[in-house]
Amino acid sequence: MSSVGKANPQSNSENVRSTDLHEELGDFSTTSRTLPISALAMGIGALCAFVALALLRLIGLFTNLFYFGRWSTAMVSPVDNHLGVYSVLVPIAGALIIGVMARYGSERIRGHGIPEAIEAILINGSRVEPRVAALKPISSAISIGSGGPFGAEGPIIMTGGAFGSMIAQPFHLTSAERKTRLVAGATGGMSATFASPVAAVLLEVELLLFEWKPRSLIPVALASVVAAVVRRFTSKFPPSNTRNCGHRLPQRILLPSGNE
Repeated sequence: MSSVGKANPQSNSENVRSTDLHEELGDFSTTSRTLPISALAMGIGALCAFVALALLRLIGLFTNLFYFGRWSTAMVSPVDNHLGVYSVLVPIAGALIIGVMARYGSERIRGHGIPEAIEAILINGSRVEPRVAALKPISSAISIGSGGPFGAEGPIIMTGGAFGSMIAQPFHLTSAERKTRLVAGATGGMSATFASPVAAVLLEVELLLFEWKPRSLIPVALASVVAAVVRRFTSKFPPSNTRNCGHRLPQRILLPSGNE
């Protein structure tokens, strides 16, 4: 009797493991659950198109405030400012403001944005604090608008991912499904910011998704497409990668005259 009693737990555990193996999906298989996940990912992509627009407007706003002292969201180049040598103090002021935000707001706003998104996936179960979604675009816009040597790629990945994560948290999802929605938000933000839906998907697969499985790739791709479509109807800004809003060297420095 004792031998039979000892054998039962082992056989039960083996049955559970075999059941899990049968229920586990292969690399290129999926279920009907992909449909609601894809539908929500498309909504996240549409939302992140507006998030990208807000980030671009914030960059324009802080550029105008720091260098021209005016309230405008138009994208301008700070090279035409009249601050003279005092313009070197503007990036310092921006850095001090961001330091205060990181100290008393959230330390997650520090850094480029992409490493923080990877950390959220690998360590935090694809969960991002809601305040990061509010503070990251503001701090990034201050940094870029004040002349910091940064671009919009990392900030929009972290911000879009934060919004995707916030939308996923109220639902009962697996860690893989939460990751899919976080990546859908990051991809939608990238697609809308740079008007590059295909490149956004490929980049996020490499950096954040880590797989080509249809149950995660399809929602992310749909989010990117929807964000690109929404961008065409909402944003009057050119793609961030073609917009000339940084410092320019005078032509006489780049092309010496014949007298020199």
